[in-house]
Amino acid sequence: MLTHRAGAGAALAVLIAAVPVWMAPPGTAQTAPRANASPVAALTGTQSINETEARYQVRGTDLGIMWTDERGQILVAFGDTFGTGWNGFNSGPADPATIDWRSNTLARSNDHNPANGMSFDFVTDRPGHAKELLPSLKQDGVEQTKIPTGGVNVGGRDYLAYMSVRKFTQPAHWITNYSGVAYSDDGGQTWKDAPTALRLNTPALDDKFQMIAYAHRDGFVYAFGTPNGRFGDGYVARVPEQQLLNTSAYEYWSGKSWQRGSSAIAAPIVAGPVGELSVRYDPTLKSWEMMTITTWETGTVEKVRGAIVLRLAPQPTGPWGAPITVATYKEYPTLYGGFLHPDSKGPDVYFTMTQYDRYNVSLMHTKLPANAMNSAQAP
Repeated sequence: MLTHRAGAGAALAVLIAAVPVWMAPPGTAQTAPRANASPVAALTGTQSINETEARYQVRGTDLGIMWTDERGQILVAFGDTFGTGWNGFNSGPADPATIDWRSNTLARSNDHNPANGMSFDFVTDRPGHAKELLPSLKQDGVEQTKIPTGGVNVGGRDYLAYMSVRKFTQPAHWITNYSGVAYSDDGGQTWKDAPTALRLNTPALDDKFQMIAYAHRDGFVYAFGTPNGRFGDGYVARVPEQQLLNTSAYEYWSGKSWQRGSSAIAAPIVAGPVGELSVRYDPTLKSWEMMTITTWETGTVEKVRGAIVLRLAPQPTGPWGAPITVATYKEYPTLYGGFLHPDSKGPDVYFTMTQYDRYNVSLMHTKLPANAMNSAQAP
């Protein structure tokens, strides 16, 4: 998610992920815990287990945000998606029609054995063609794209949080117009925007909930938010599950209690830089899990570095533990994303990851260290 794109007829820009803020400068000791991830399977692209180019005209895509619906199937939301006419981000200016640019797509899966990968079928608008769920203007400086950031199912209705991206500026930076929520009552085939859920960005471009990830538990939907880009702090709000589309019903964690009002009330639960939040509760561990990409160095594309990290906490408000590094740019160049698989269980954590140079999504696996699990269990 979030690493590219240009407007119609323009070269698609680049954004690559970056390294943890807790990492020390080169040459100094690094003591952050590790849980090295390994690839399970390529999920999208020509050579993937799902053969997405041949079956759905999906040659390149990213993200892979997952949640489970009321029937037990897994829905998987992808970001900017390109078809058979696309030759990569370095191929020069391209017309959106030629490259079959879709701002967002969705797949469904009944495969609950992540150890063997994940088979799925895309939602289509015609035979053999993955559908764009939410259209965007695809105009640089106005609205380049609409990118999914989180998904959840409540009472048989699917909700998709997304951000309207005005423009990408430099690596790991972008500007949003607003964050929105769309919903589907037919298993993800069609989607409707919810005007009551719109969150306009501030004039200072620092609204705290421009990128929202969802987690559902105990009658509440928890909305974990960050400002646009990958450099803000992480925040959390909660809302009664049946009022998800009503922004006035949200309570924000102030650092001491839940309070209604403006999102300005919200205090950080994780210090930035934080990007691409994904959060879930693991009933086996009795612990909350948060996966993010975290940045360390910015500048030119060549200088940007990144890692995907995992934190554990007894409550959605924290305290969130030290970041456990699961994948770094040294092992997986141009990595980003990091979205938790709902069938992760106990120490076995599965997640999707994108590499920008390949611009496709892989399923990854990591095993948590025992000391990290023991210290993060909820009461």
